[in-house]
Amino acid sequence: MNWLYRNFLKRIIDFILSLTAFIVLLPVFLVVTALLYFANQGKPFFLQSRPGKDGKIFRVIKYKTMNDQKDAQGNLMPDEVRLTPVGRFVRKTSLDEIPQLLNVIKGDMSLIGPRPLLVEYLPLYNEVQRRRHEVRPGITGWAQVNGRNAISWSEKFRYDVWYVDNMSLWLDLKIIFMTVFKIFKSEGISAEGVATMPRFQGNDR
Repeated sequence: MNWLYRNFLKRIIDFILSLTAFIVLLPVFLVVTALLYFANQGKPFFLQSRPGKDGKIFRVIKYKTMNDQKDAQGNLMPDEVRLTPVGRFVRKTSLDEIPQLLNVIKGDMSLIGPRPLLVEYLPLYNEVQRRRHEVRPGITGWAQVNGRNAISWSEKFRYDVWYVDNMSLWLDLKIIFMTVFKIFKSEGISAEGVATMPRFQGNDR
């Protein structure tokens, strides 16, 4: 049964639930898009390359919650400076995840799985950390409901690999319910001292 879920049923469930959720959330999607359009000078979205299953690169659809403010040298300001008030609200309420339902519908992502991280992190993973790419990345996952951005990179990767080894329908249902609870409590949105999460340097091996 678990093999069947991993290889067939999970994708079918992902497609049905993500399509249904996107249709239900379409009014919210349109409102948030309009607010971010004005907050970011006409740029409510951006596409970013991320590694998916087996390290295959895809383009994740994201809300643009930060502006493009730069310092005197032309470098982008820190995340906490560029995060707009609207963007902060969108992140706090996890509304920034809505566009990624389109990635799930396309098959690039799953509703549940390790979060898709930056392509530049790929060479920094050790053999165990690289196992997070044995499954499709998710909108939410075991690491997200166990601390999200408030835990260390080593903890995050440990949770990701544990999920890969224990993925099941019942675990995914548990993560969905825990995610809803975390959204209402607004827990783990950022690491201490930063707006999101410090960059992975490859030193938590």
